[in-house]
Amino acid sequence: MSAVQFNKKGKVSRILPFSCVDGPGNRLVIFLQGCNFHCKSCHNPHTINHCHHCGECVEHCPTGALTQDANNQVVWREEVCIHCDTCTDVCSFHSNPKIKEWSVAQVLERIRQQHLFISGVTVSGGEATLQLPFVLALFQAIKTDRALAHLSCFIDSNGSLTTHGWEKLAPYTDGVMIDLKAWQSETHQWLTGRNNHRVIQSITHLVELNMLHELRLLHIPGKSDLDSELTALCELLQTLPSNVQIRLNAFQTHGVKGEARAWAKCDYAEIERFAARLRQHIAHPIILPSKTVLDHLR
Repeated sequence: MSAVQFNKKGKVSRILPFSCVDGPGNRLVIFLQGCNFHCKSCHNPHTINHCHHCGECVEHCPTGALTQDANNQVVWREEVCIHCDTCTDVCSFHSNPKIKEWSVAQVLERIRQQHLFISGVTVSGGEATLQLPFVLALFQAIKTDRALAHLSCFIDSNGSLTTHGWEKLAPYTDGVMIDLKAWQSETHQWLTGRNNHRVIQSITHLVELNMLHELRLLHIPGKSDLDSELTALCELLQTLPSNVQIRLNAFQTHGVKGEARAWAKCDYAEIERFAARLRQHIAHPIILPSKTVLDHLR
């Protein structure tokens, strides 16, 4: 085993101290900046790109928390920031000026503050695996730390990582949650800017590695094709181990930018109908979004 790289740094969008929807149990979630998909339906588009310091956000900041230094680099002063998200709302580059670089050592210290109250750590994004060296070093550090080794390490991913990348993560990763946004490659290309060949390859390879915890299916009425391609989709689902969860995500417009803001929302009756069709073909546990939440977002 190689030595842990405690100085390895990752670009972090934010750290959520407690979550019960990002893997099993109560988890600390680390959202990394940067994504190689440009999903029309993304409700966190500010996590896609890295800030290119154009300064567009500076003049809109109501508290002066954003400035530009002598090198025209955007500087964020966290101590005066009120987290109103005006900067990410006005950014036309799908970025966030409030990114911080965290070392593995710094993240470990953050985890230690609450390690007795969580069951694990999930790395999400953006796309977490774009910062593979950082994730690998972090998970290795957790698994070799006597006080933290009981924590499970999970990844929330769009499935674009290579099989070689997954194999590097396998010794330190307890589970992976993959998003499948469309069945036909052409539809997936239209929705995300990438085809889904690598995504499906990741799903099947993670099964071989015994790492696939959850497959997430995005239902966008009239836009995505998982419903119309149900037979082919279920042929894939039937090959998954029975303990793999199928989580259904119902498209909503909160946070979405561009043409998708005008798309019809997926209400609870529609996602329930889709789930009922799936249950006719598979016996896997199917998790639906909260009816209360969807009703609130209507």
